[in-house]
Amino acid sequence: MDFGLVENYDGDCWHVILSGEVDIYNSAEMKTRLTALMREHTADLHVDCRDLEYIDSTGLGALVGVFKFFKAHDKMMCLYNVKPNILKLFRITNLDKFFTIKEGRDE
Repeated sequence: MDFGLVENYDGDCWHVILSGEVDIYNSAEMKTRLTALMREHTADLHVDCRDLEYIDSTGLGALVGVFKFFKAHDKMMCLYNVKPNILKLFRITNLDKFFTIKEGRDE
């Protein structure tokens, strides 16, 4: 299963919904697409993970790269609606201390 990425810019922030699976086969594409958003409009990034079913270590590494890219531009990146199985990976790797992870809607 591939991943999906739907983005919306509201004038202040990028709102992105990730879906499917992010793995070694498509994590570079995800990173490229997310960092391209910053080139279009410099803004914070809110990533809604409600439809994300799976992410592997290369996907996590790509998210770290995106986070660093946005931070280098003095912008924030937040993750929302992270499913328990994926949140477990963030905790095991201590990335839950690196990322801002919020419950509920992407607001």
